[in-house]
Amino acid sequence: MASVFINEIHYDNVGTDVNEFIEIAGLANTDLTGWSLVLYNGTDSQRSPYDTQALSGTIPDQGDGFGTVVVNYPTNGIQNGSPDGIALVDNNGTVVQFLSYEGSFTAASGPAAGLISTDIGVSEAASTPVGFSLQLTGAGTQASDFTWSEAAVATSGAFNSGQLFGAAGGPADPVINEFVFNHVGSDNREFAEVFGDANTDYSGFSLLQIEGDGSAAGIIDSVSAVGSTDGSGFWTTGFLSNVFENGTVTLLLVENFLGAVGDDLDTDDDGVIDVAAWDRIVDSVAVSDGGSSDRAYADVVLVPGFDGLNNFTAGGASRLPNGADTDTVADWVRNDFDLAGIDGNTGTPELGEAFNTPGAVNAAIAEVDLLPVEAAIYQIQGAGQVSTFVGERVLTSGIVTAVDSNGFYVQDPTGDGDEATSDGLFVFTGSRPTVTAGDALQVEGTVSEFIPGGASTGNLSITQISGSLEITVLSSGNALPASVILGRSGRVPPSQVIDDDGSRYNVLEGGGVYEPATDGIDFYESVEGMRVTVEDAIAVSGTNRFGEIFTVANQGADATGISDRGTINIAPDDFNPERIQLQEDRGILDLAGAFETVDTGARLGNVTGVVSYSFGNYEVLVTEDFTSNIQSANLQPETSLLRPVEDGLTVASYNVLNLDGNDQDGDTDVADGRFEAIAQQIANNLNAPDIVSLQEIQDNDGSVNSDVTAADATLQRLVDAIAAAGGPTYAFVDNPFIGDDTSGGQPGGNIRTAFLYNPARVSLAGDPQLNSPSAGSIQTVVAPLDQQTNPDNPFFDTRLPLVGYFNFQGETVTVVNNHFSSKGGSTPLFGQIQPATDLQEDPTVNGSLDQRRAQAQAVVDYLDRNDLTNNPNAKTIVLGDLNEFEFISPVQDILGESLTNLTNTLPENERYSFIFQGNSQSLDHILVGGSLASSAEFDIVHVNTEFAETPSSASDHDPLLARFGFEAAPAFDNDDDEPDKVGGRDNDGEGDELGGRDRGDDEADELLFGGRQRRFAELREARMAHVSPARRMSLGMTFASTPVLMGEDLLAGFVNQRASRAENTFVTQKDAD
Repeated sequence: MASVFINEIHYDNVGTDVNEFIEIAGLANTDLTGWSLVLYNGTDSQRSPYDTQALSGTIPDQGDGFGTVVVNYPTNGIQNGSPDGIALVDNNGTVVQFLSYEGSFTAASGPAAGLISTDIGVSEAASTPVGFSLQLTGAGTQASDFTWSEAAVATSGAFNSGQLFGAAGGPADPVINEFVFNHVGSDNREFAEVFGDANTDYSGFSLLQIEGDGSAAGIIDSVSAVGSTDGSGFWTTGFLSNVFENGTVTLLLVENFLGAVGDDLDTDDDGVIDVAAWDRIVDSVAVSDGGSSDRAYADVVLVPGFDGLNNFTAGGASRLPNGADTDTVADWVRNDFDLAGIDGNTGTPELGEAFNTPGAVNAAIAEVDLLPVEAAIYQIQGAGQVSTFVGERVLTSGIVTAVDSNGFYVQDPTGDGDEATSDGLFVFTGSRPTVTAGDALQVEGTVSEFIPGGASTGNLSITQISGSLEITVLSSGNALPASVILGRSGRVPPSQVIDDDGSRYNVLEGGGVYEPATDGIDFYESVEGMRVTVEDAIAVSGTNRFGEIFTVANQGADATGISDRGTINIAPDDFNPERIQLQEDRGILDLAGAFETVDTGARLGNVTGVVSYSFGNYEVLVTEDFTSNIQSANLQPETSLLRPVEDGLTVASYNVLNLDGNDQDGDTDVADGRFEAIAQQIANNLNAPDIVSLQEIQDNDGSVNSDVTAADATLQRLVDAIAAAGGPTYAFVDNPFIGDDTSGGQPGGNIRTAFLYNPARVSLAGDPQLNSPSAGSIQTVVAPLDQQTNPDNPFFDTRLPLVGYFNFQGETVTVVNNHFSSKGGSTPLFGQIQPATDLQEDPTVNGSLDQRRAQAQAVVDYLDRNDLTNNPNAKTIVLGDLNEFEFISPVQDILGESLTNLTNTLPENERYSFIFQGNSQSLDHILVGGSLASSAEFDIVHVNTEFAETPSSASDHDPLLARFGFEAAPAFDNDDDEPDKVGGRDNDGEGDELGGRDRGDDEADELLFGGRQRRFAELREARMAHVSPARRMSLGMTFASTPVLMGEDLLAGFVNQRASRAENTFVTQKDAD
């Protein structure tokens, strides 16, 4: 509901649009200073503001305590719809209403960004008479009481015709006044409170709890029938035990509810109520824990940190003052989590919070309620992940070591000498403080554990002092406490174990063993907030787009998994806790860009800063400029040694990072030179592979949310760039199976897999000779329509594989190009859920693992249906960005059961195509089946991941390249009755020399990889029976991998293949049958 609302609109009329206006109505004396009307262009390509008008003054009393204010616009000042919209924005920047006419749309920018407009259901047209408008009619006190009516004579500046304020009749509508969903302990003091007229029967109203988390969003979890208020106007549920959810929840106060618990109000889970089982919603409020897929169904949503006190999800909240209802977050104040205000609970009251007051007037916590406890920083930090002082007001002291834009770091100058307890912490001020490094001070405030990004991220917490602060500077210019050396001269970080405390547990809830000497997660906690120096640091990744460099100390002397090129690779039991993230925080120290161009292997010298935590990693916020010490390793992009050869097929896989040719969609791939960079790599670093399997190709207009799905222009631009770079003129295969907005990825981009192939070397197979699918040479592995519409399809809302059947040297090669679901939603390695290393087969830790398993199985099922796995004659390649490590089940157990993963042919520390948070790892793979594995050569070509990320970087993945040995296609000579030379074959009755083969005669054909006479192919097994096992061994015969077809009278020669792929010796041996 809204007590200030849009009441009348005029935007179109016959002829020139004149006297356009928007009228606001609301409670008299409401101050509109800081409010605004924002006009939106609803065109699909815009969905953005085109005019903003500031409001001011107060609403006059035109009768019954209500009034109107008019905003006039110039001729043609308001657009004519199809659709367009209006946002009414309050003085806090909150959108009070977002209305539209002639349709609905989702705002892309401006104050309503992400909101879906409400179509008022009536409109004006070019035939509307001059002097008419669209108006609300009916009786009531708020927008929901009235109804938009067809155009009528305008009443600008007065109540509308057929509109009566304050005449809805009966008692005032009640409001949700206070609630507690979650509190300290076992949640047996939950409640909800409704406030209305005193001693009034509100039995026609019901309080609904609506689930907001994940796939259950929109389901009614509980229903409480409202009764009569007491003499003070309060009705409460009474204390409940574990009735209300602790995640994302909406409370709706509705009139004449007809539904039931378990009903799904949002059947498509889009955050909009589809089923209204009531006459009207009277009030609403939601709490969100910040989950990206969560849904809220209220006008007001209390997100983590909504009040600036901390970033925890509110357990409960109160309207302050009692009953305040402006439909904004400003009406609400979070309740004390520890139940201050409820009998028997002293709680931990903090300024800015409210007491818990079920059935009583809501009350804010006052200064007089707070008494500090004196404690040293190391006592506050304690020997553990979470402070035992959380919620208590403390008085402590120390030296300021760093100042940021929203607080400062303070450290005890002497400490307690215990390596398990940190001597430093962060003081959150909310804005840049006036203290400086070197100040000795006392600080009084409340201890809290701040979780960056909110609890739903799975991040660890940072111990801090926040709330109402009292800071007293005692002296300035003091020497900073000595930094802790991270390295051989001080404390060496653990190099293998992040946490090994047994079965799954939550670090922030206890249950683990605190072992800073052996567990990485505890090691960094023990120096949280302290000054440290990373000794003789060396970069194990380039600077990423977040301004982070991951390093190890002492040039990697104590690190495991270091590659020849300087990266640090993961292993099944080692995710590298010795990685140390360096962060340029420009609020602390601006390094003027020198931080942004560091590549892997660069020596950085000693780097000093303070330890913090963000985005799932501990980090060192640099406080002293080290950039003059940087020594580049002069790392160069690799060029593969694998080149196309006459009898060798080269196949590449390359994720090209949301590539599109539209520089108006929010990125500038063309202007940044990404097409040219990728083209140079394909043409020169990859040596122009015969087949290039691409992932993350976007449609022709990129991330513009249109009905465009084709990517032919994107692919053609890349083809042209490759040719300009000296490569061949490739043919391309776009993915014909995708729908619009059904592939996940960047909204509007219609991301897909695609092929390039060199038509001078490779052709599409018109009709594969194996157990041929009927669809032809380009296919996918599941029904496309089912993928687009069925949530149970493994590829729903993600990329469909593209299957290509190609001809090379007379053989059919099947290539399955994949881009499996991402690891988005994974819990951090340094996160709440541990031991993370041991839980990589847990889908709640390794995000979307179940979906990747199902996708891998769907690919295997497709191969099995088409006899492409266990068929020794099949030449099968499954490749792409599988978004999974080579040792995890989708790749190792499902695909790897019948296919050979070429990643595993490399040494462990060379298995990487991607670097995430400093860990080099393989997400991209090439797996092969049939007869290809024995001749395969494989290379991961490191051209991207090790280098600093810039807008012109080609991609964030490295491409893969494989080469496969094939028999050279022999030549025919049209049956000339003469023997054919090397490589020839005819149908002439004469013997053919080495490598020759004819169509069947009584003469022997010498063999190169098994020459053969087709007429007598059926005698192969019978003729092999005449060769003794000993003779086979002496000739080096391998029948499983070298097919040999004999003529009628003479036994053909065999291949003696030496161990080296580079050298084969061919032996011709003729024996009588």
